[in-house]
Amino acid sequence: MQLALGPLLYYWPRQQVFDFYEAIAQAPVDIVYLGETVCARRHELRVQDWAEIAAKLAAAGKQAVLGTQTLIESESDLKTLRRVIDERDFLTEANDMGAVRILSAEKRPFVAGPFLNVFNSATLGMLSHLGATRWVMPVEMSADALRELQAARPAGMETEVFAYGRLPLAFSARCFTARHFNLQKDDCQFKCLDFPDGLVIKTREKEEFLTLNGIQTQSAKVYNLIGEVEALRALGVDILRISPQSQHTPALLEVFRARLEGNVEVPAARSRLAALEVAAPCNGFWYGQPGLDQVAA
Repeated sequence: MQLALGPLLYYWPRQQVFDFYEAIAQAPVDIVYLGETVCARRHELRVQDWAEIAAKLAAAGKQAVLGTQTLIESESDLKTLRRVIDERDFLTEANDMGAVRILSAEKRPFVAGPFLNVFNSATLGMLSHLGATRWVMPVEMSADALRELQAARPAGMETEVFAYGRLPLAFSARCFTARHFNLQKDDCQFKCLDFPDGLVIKTREKEEFLTLNGIQTQSAKVYNLIGEVEALRALGVDILRISPQSQHTPALLEVFRARLEGNVEVPAARSRLAALEVAAPCNGFWYGQPGLDQVAA
């Protein structure tokens, strides 16, 4: 089973991003997803910068994958989409069907991202026919639902599962971070830069509920499947995805690598992760329960 680092979902200063991936080049990870997949207003890095980082990671022995924006809203977004796809030295993760259409027309293999809503074998088969060689399970899918899709998985199709990080739940044309500060989306003052792991919001009872990340809404808790590694392996999952956070990401990858290789037992792995997490863990979706629940394996 391979280990992947998902795309950076937050907005960080330019130098912080370059320093982060310098560290990741030495981290125990097989695949690294890159690119701006959340918001078109995030301009610290351009497509050519992401391609430069991808080339350095490839030279370090990683598979670099460039991701496309999930919510396409304008002609400029389409131009950026084409620039990403034009970086032909790297595999593309398609996060909307527009990207799938372009890649399929060019007969290019691609990764079907988690936001394509693959919930049945017919959809998975269609994406395989269009050129997908890997699909990423939607984060809210349960183990039982995954088992059904794995039974009908097309030949040659890899399966990747989001295994750690704040869950990316939804996208909106409205920027909720800007709205929190009574700002318009087009004059957001790039407030996301102030929240390197998103802006946590609480219920009236002061319970952490969701995380605002610009136009993306995330869980407040951290999805954590470290205790389900053997179940994932038994289901034939090929790749586990870890989502970046502003601190301790290389250390998180080391814990998951040790678990994959059988060098650490679940209780010890949980203990090590507890010291690195930005919030309490959850795994409810995997068991068909509310996502914020923590269910005993």
